Amino acid sequence: MLSARAFNPRHFRGLSTRALSTTAQRMQYGFDLTEDQAGFQATARQFAREQIAPAAAALDQSGEYPWELIKQAHGLGLLNLHIPEEYGGLGLHSLDGSIITEELSWGCAGVQTAMEANGLAQMPVILAGNEEQKAKYLGRMTEEPLMASYGVTEPHAGSDVAGIKSTAVKQGDDYVINGSKMWITNAGHANWFFVLAKTDPNASAGKAFTGFIVDADSPGVTLGRKEINMGQRCSDTRGLTFEDVVVPKANVLGKEGEGFKIAMGAFDRTRPPVAAGAVGLAQRALDEATAYAQERKAFGTAIANHQAVAFLLADMAIGVETARLITRRSAWEVDQGRRNTYYASIAKAYAADVANKSATDAVQVFGGNGYNSEYPVEKLMRDAKIYQIYEGTAQVQRIIISRALLSDQ
Repeated sequence: MLSARAFNPRHFRGLSTRALSTTAQRMQYGFDLTEDQAGFQATARQFAREQIAPAAAALDQSGEYPWELIKQAHGLGLLNLHIPEEYGGLGLHSLDGSIITEELSWGCAGVQTAMEANGLAQMPVILAGNEEQKAKYLGRMTEEPLMASYGVTEPHAGSDVAGIKSTAVKQGDDYVINGSKMWITNAGHANWFFVLAKTDPNASAGKAFTGFIVDADSPGVTLGRKEINMGQRCSDTRGLTFEDVVVPKANVLGKEGEGFKIAMGAFDRTRPPVAAGAVGLAQRALDEATAYAQERKAFGTAIANHQAVAFLLADMAIGVETARLITRRSAWEVDQGRRNTYYASIAKAYAADVANKSATDAVQVFGGNGYNSEYPVEKLMRDAKIYQIYEGTAQVQRIIISRALLSDQ
């Protein structure tokens, strides 16, 4: 960070020395981590390398939910990062959380997704919950390793959130929810769900939906089978069915009709950590490819000495560094109290593309070995794809970005 001494007043005509000094003090712009952030990063990095990474291949093969790792992460304070301190959490800033998430994803993106899904489910409660809801549903998450799920996507309504068909009909002081959800992360292990349902079929999308907190053990909640996905296989993904599920009025988030706004607001906060997860995977791909290229020999020398391979590594590095920058910018915008929709969508779209390209290039560097499950990069390639799909596809992010650009004209 530049100090006042770095400025020469003679180079800035019309500005006084005092003004320059004040400007320098207010800039607060730099790339160094704070002492606390460096500590968070070191803890997450050690945990990822010593605990998550060694277990990743076995978890990928078995599809087993990573409960033991989640319990360890909870004990280390690596779960529920954004729960405010008054409810037992750390109350970390968005940038702090993104730094931690990147490190965890380096170890295994599937494990990281299972952990990060808690943050997605909790965010609507953090943003719109009243004191009783926060104390009850956020407080319990810090007392023991519990999981929560974000129940929005439906079989025929993914990126098109306005197409949700699940309904919530008011009956006395309760609401009765009917409908189905799909691709719900952590569903099989959730203690509670955030659920978006239609309460006014005649209203526009902005006013038609209401957000609810639904206890997982509520009568009428039925879990589907665990889906066997292309990658991130230890992350539990299922369908949900709600059949005459009674939810008390006390579990409505915000006011009736505010659900769509709450859900979209949550995405602005959770897309930076999703992008950070993609950066962590891309960094892992670069690290694995760089190490392998220095060990593997062809034509009498390490393949890293061949320009074709060296340039692949260079392009991967360019992608990783730039994706990290925009990801942290999108998180930093939240911490400044500004709406970050534009930057969050850029970060999510770009980091997801970088993760996929980096993983694909890592497989190329490994050659035939990269195509084999005995080596780590084929898993990275499978794990990377979902970053271009969940929490808004790559195409939806570009719609959001272009609309933001055009609305400013």
